[in-house]
Amino acid sequence: LKGPIGTTLSNAPGVLYGTQVGLSLAPNLSIIGNIGYTASDIRVGVPFLGGVSVGNSSMLMYDAGLEYNLGSSKAGAAAFTPFVQAGLGAMRYNINESILTTQATNLAGNVGVGADFAVGKGMAFRVLAKDYIGKFNFQDATGLGITGETAHNFALSAGMRFDF
Repeated sequence: LKGPIGTTLSNAPGVLYGTQVGLSLAPNLSIIGNIGYTASDIRVGVPFLGGVSVGNSSMLMYDAGLEYNLGSSKAGAAAFTPFVQAGLGAMRYNINESILTTQATNLAGNVGVGADFAVGKGMAFRVLAKDYIGKFNFQDATGLGITGETAHNFALSAGMRFDF
């Protein structure tokens, strides 16, 4: 949220914990489901003074979508498979400040790009960059007629993939 004379209200970066499951529909196409959780400080940005923490927030993200793998490649000795993802879901915000506790659930789309690096039969190391695109509903959360901007919540993740 951008305020007068360069002030801002935003979440500080936080660690995202989550998991993804997928079901193959075709050789290169899968349906996927994701769930992730993060918590961080709410920061008020003031020109020339920097940011000040004014509370805490948490966010639960969940979605379903499609993943298309672009085919396996060999780079030296390491086999890797690049992929793209797109989906639709929701973000549930919880805001806690000494005098204010509220929550809102908002629709969110997402797009991502990543790669799986084979480490054994049925196992791969996965890296993924994903953008959750949504808009925080201040009216729903606070009752105030404030309109927020479309937010881009970037998630950079790494983990293991297991095929069954």
